[in-house]
Amino acid sequence: MIARFGPDSALLVVDAQKGVNVLTHWGGPTGRRNNPRAEERIGKLLSRWRMARLPAFFTAHDSREAASPLKLSLDTGAFLPGLEPLAGEMVVRKDVNSAFVGTRLEIELRRRRIHRLVVVGFFTNFCIETTVRMSNNLGFDTYVGHDACATTNRIGLNGEDFEPDLVHAMSIANMHREFCTALPTEMLLELTEGAVEEVSRQQGNE
Repeated sequence: MIARFGPDSALLVVDAQKGVNVLTHWGGPTGRRNNPRAEERIGKLLSRWRMARLPAFFTAHDSREAASPLKLSLDTGAFLPGLEPLAGEMVVRKDVNSAFVGTRLEIELRRRRIHRLVVVGFFTNFCIETTVRMSNNLGFDTYVGHDACATTNRIGLNGEDFEPDLVHAMSIANMHREFCTALPTEMLLELTEGAVEEVSRQQGNE
């Protein structure tokens, strides 16, 4: 059983910025991403979290890399339409993959007595995975909305062009049962209304 998400449960939306869709930067000339419905599902989770008056946090990536589209000084650093934070919702500015490194995220979560974290956003194999691993290591009860995340193709050492669905699936496989419990959006929505008997937490390092 997984208990209902309550005031101790925050939604963390990672890097939902326009620059994630500059696909040639992330995947080269053949740049492409998976899960075109990620934004829609993130929006559904945000809407339900707000309706239930549960805490929502956002990261805004401000890259150290000169060529990155994820820089807050660029138009592509802006939040994706419909996924902007509201007044009173905390935005964590970061410049590395983890939402916890060099930010106040951990102290703000602990100050608000939040110990359960639902992570969604971009990119599955970069900032999502790094943040989830660290969240678990810091002792948070961590969940990933696997169908509310997305990534791009990756070019391998020998020039292989790995499909974004494969990159995404392997990243989720790396996290699930070890660093987090990966669940679909519909189940995360259900958990804002009550406990779900037919699933269980599956996290290691405990």
